[in-house]
Amino acid sequence: MSTLITELTQVPEKFTAFRIHQIQEGDKKKITSGFEQIGIDDLTAGEVVIKVAYSDINYKDALAATGKGRILRTYPLVGGIDLSGVVVSSVDNRFKTGDKVLVCGAQLSELYDGGYSEYARVKADSVVALPTGMSLRDVMALGTAGYTAALAIQRMEDNGQIPERGPIVVTGATGGVGSFAINMLSNIGYEVIAFTGKTEQEDYLKTLGAAKLISRHDIEMGSKPLENAQWGGAVDSVGGETLAWLTRTTNVWGNIASIGLAGGFKLETTVMPFILRGVSLLGINSVEMPISVRTQGWKRLATDLKPTKLSLISPTTIEFRDLPKAFDAYVNGTVTGRTVVAIDDSL
Repeated sequence: MSTLITELTQVPEKFTAFRIHQIQEGDKKKITSGFEQIGIDDLTAGEVVIKVAYSDINYKDALAATGKGRILRTYPLVGGIDLSGVVVSSVDNRFKTGDKVLVCGAQLSELYDGGYSEYARVKADSVVALPTGMSLRDVMALGTAGYTAALAIQRMEDNGQIPERGPIVVTGATGGVGSFAINMLSNIGYEVIAFTGKTEQEDYLKTLGAAKLISRHDIEMGSKPLENAQWGGAVDSVGGETLAWLTRTTNVWGNIASIGLAGGFKLETTVMPFILRGVSLLGINSVEMPISVRTQGWKRLATDLKPTKLSLISPTTIEFRDLPKAFDAYVNGTVTGRTVVAIDDSL
């Protein structure tokens, strides 16, 4: 360990990072991105310096790197909303050199430099100690997607969700959050219904733990203020018309965890599900939260919510140098499973 600590304290003058810029071309702004050599003082301020072992690829990362979505709120920034690695130095006494840690979300690659870098400098309140029994790769195989699924389940249970109240429907079932939610919920005793447009993925979804599939193409969502109650609750990453339908079809005292808007950001419903059935709509924000909530979520991910199909959901690891070639598949929706990015897998 002493040799490792000595090596960690020797941060090179320059190191490799994948950086995103916005440049002005005439009357238009253009996003450019690529590998650069930068120094520690080029990074946004923070109390903890980390030698990065792994990151991952989320849809937001692909949008930011390709300029297909407005994710960054300042430029330039290092991309990558997640990272795991080993502490190089810290001016916060909660962390010391050699500690294995992770950072997920926490406005990385939005306001602060992110995980696509050999070294990162981050705010101490965003850092979580590596949970016992998990590796630095494990936590990036989970990443923001796995953490968001865990947070959704935690909030639902805090609000009284129990398996006896009926099945949980998971929309966007083949996505990262949906896949993790199915596996986690089934592992803790819930009957899970996968709601998807990709019915060819039936074997995958049932292997994760789905009891059955519903094709979104076969659903008549209706227009009544209240439809036939079918679910004990829901984890929804679609939003729009689908979320409105879920409010009308969730049973008494059921919870709907809203975590995405792939199907639209508008919500057209009535107050009747909320006042006549006591349905709760829970907004899930995995970026801005107290460190106590973040830490508790990761403790559960290492224990009762630990996925049993992690290698199935996150099967791919790529080298850091191959990162730019991976984004298009995410933007085009052709990628299968989550991708871990190995930046220094020797840690």
